[in-house]
Amino acid sequence: MDYDIDIAAPETKAGIATELRDAHDELLRSHDEFKAANDERLAARERRRADVLLEEKVDRISEAIDARLKRIEDQALRAARPALSVERPPLAVDQREHKSAFEAYVRCGDAAPLRALETKALSVGSNADGGYLVPVELEHSIASRLRSISPIRALASVREISGSVYKKPFLTAGPATGWVGETDARPQTSSPSLDALAFPAMELYAMPAATATLLDDAAVNIDEWLAGEIDQVFAEQEGTAFVSGDGVNKPKGFLAVPMVANASWSWGSLGFIATGAAGAFKASDPADTLIDLVYALRPGYRQNATFVMNRRTQAAIRKFKDSSGAYVWQPPVTAGGRASLLGFPLADAEDMPDIAANSLSIAFGDFSRGYLIVDRQGVRVLRDPYSAKPYVLFYTTKRVGGGVQDFDAIKVVKFAGS
Repeated sequence: MDYDIDIAAPETKAGIATELRDAHDELLRSHDEFKAANDERLAARERRRADVLLEEKVDRISEAIDARLKRIEDQALRAARPALSVERPPLAVDQREHKSAFEAYVRCGDAAPLRALETKALSVGSNADGGYLVPVELEHSIASRLRSISPIRALASVREISGSVYKKPFLTAGPATGWVGETDARPQTSSPSLDALAFPAMELYAMPAATATLLDDAAVNIDEWLAGEIDQVFAEQEGTAFVSGDGVNKPKGFLAVPMVANASWSWGSLGFIATGAAGAFKASDPADTLIDLVYALRPGYRQNATFVMNRRTQAAIRKFKDSSGAYVWQPPVTAGGRASLLGFPLADAEDMPDIAANSLSIAFGDFSRGYLIVDRQGVRVLRDPYSAKPYVLFYTTKRVGGGVQDFDAIKVVKFAGS
């Protein structure tokens, strides 16, 4: 994703806000057109006079809605970026030293100031072979951008660690409890059974390239350039891993854990609701599957739950109505907001699978309680001016892990007969 440096930041922000409002107004108009066309399509089906042109019109408007949603998301992301002209609080002396030393390393390869800082800090974890830590301000900027781009990271709990593995204890069986009278004997309670979930942090890398001209240009903000070069590729790799990663040298996605019918759910697996038809929603009352999914989740998780699916699945659901005739999918109420489904927020995750036989294309749950992301402190950069002359490569790494931490907090839809 390109992050252009614009000295007219306030005017740019105002322009983005106006574009965002205009795009939202267009989205609402398109949704009204969609509802009218879909109502006409459904009426024609009831009369057993299916109209191919009407079907194509509904699909065409649905695609336009998807395009406008994508445009709104892109504009909202641009609006969320910090304006470069805004004054920031002064950095501490050690932060200024690190920032200055890091810029000297990136621009001309002078690693001596960074080595001196590491010696001063008694750091032995960074060296010329493994790269050097980026300044804290840049690390926070990268983390903030990732939250804005990565849909699962925006929903999940994120914990920063200093080691390579984070272990979280949990109760597999709590102590025995019960009611007793004031003078009744108190039976001895059993001890709780504890286990631990381990979340190892795996290495994620990107390798942006720069020309000598760019590095020599004093007007270029190196921090902004580097963050802009790596945030999108980091977000794409993370997004796939958080959804479907197998846990081998990457986080374990929530769709990679064992799946069982919700009626047979047990800890260590996710419960699913079957649609009743292979690779499709059932023909009559398809929205009932979504309602069943909502109520499969316990009330304590439901109040903070979010639907997660890709845009193609959304396009199929957009045509559904509930028993009162209201459309279950609704556009964002405000510019830059989220669409909703059955009154719950809906997150676009393009890494979720398309609808197919036995696919797990829809997830619903409290992801802040259900999924944990661990970030090891520190983003490292290794400057490589030799491998791709005349370009300079910057091998940038961060360590991240993830996995399901509460198997009762997430439910999925399986497109199968049972």
